[in-house]
Amino acid sequence: MPPRPGQAPAPQPIPGIDAIVAVGSGKGGVGKTTLAVNLAVALARRGHQVGLLDADVYGPNVPLMLGTSAMPNIVGQDRIEPLERFGLKVISVGFLNPGDKPLIWRGPMLHSIIRQFLGQVEWGKLEYLVVDLPPGTGDVALSLVQTVPLTGAIVVTTPSDVSLQDGRKAIEMFRQVKVDLVGLVENMSYFVCPHCHQEIDIFSKGGGERTAAQFGIPFLGSVELDPDIRKAGDTGQPIVLTGEDSPHARSIYAFANRVVERIAEIKAAAPDNVIQIQ
Repeated sequence: MPPRPGQAPAPQPIPGIDAIVAVGSGKGGVGKTTLAVNLAVALARRGHQVGLLDADVYGPNVPLMLGTSAMPNIVGQDRIEPLERFGLKVISVGFLNPGDKPLIWRGPMLHSIIRQFLGQVEWGKLEYLVVDLPPGTGDVALSLVQTVPLTGAIVVTTPSDVSLQDGRKAIEMFRQVKVDLVGLVENMSYFVCPHCHQEIDIFSKGGGERTAAQFGIPFLGSVELDPDIRKAGDTGQPIVLTGEDSPHARSIYAFANRVVERIAEIKAAAPDNVIQIQ
């Protein structure tokens, strides 16, 4: 049924993509992009067909974390060919606007680039399209849910009360726009002292798990504060490339495994893989 005059068109699925998963947070600085990139690479290393859409237009860090600054090719009539890296198909505004020049865009321009990245990129056949959202609850997240039916959303937080306060807002935002919550993941949960090998709770402890229980959503796991995870991102070699048995990547692989389980549960509850957004 066509939309009534003045009514926005309904979100349309992207042919060939089985699940679209948004990764968001209520605030910056919680490692959202680090987890989004490592999640996508971990899924690809497990044999899945995966795409990564960097929708963090104000701080597109995906090119740095994947170690590439190449320009995507234009194919056919205004179609964009995504870059390929570590088994992923990747698109980012950072490929189109490299360097330190900021993007100063208002809502309509943000909506346009999100629609372009979703509808004009040659994604092909994908099992998962991971979308790295900007922090907060602004225009880009709303444009995404208005454009395509999301399978679900992941909220990233740290254990600190400041982070959790904003994380709760992100949870409520996804609920208000009728997007299923894949769950909440707690990043920087603890630090293991390299000398005494004791866990140090730098940002408090257990806040993510308590918040997930409070909101009745799954807790997807805890990822430690590890200098090697940071170094891997800064050098364009995501930490999950070290393998599932690596002590530095084990918690991220456990998080990725839980995401796969949750997506299967959500899709089983929505047989046509379409979540209606009203």
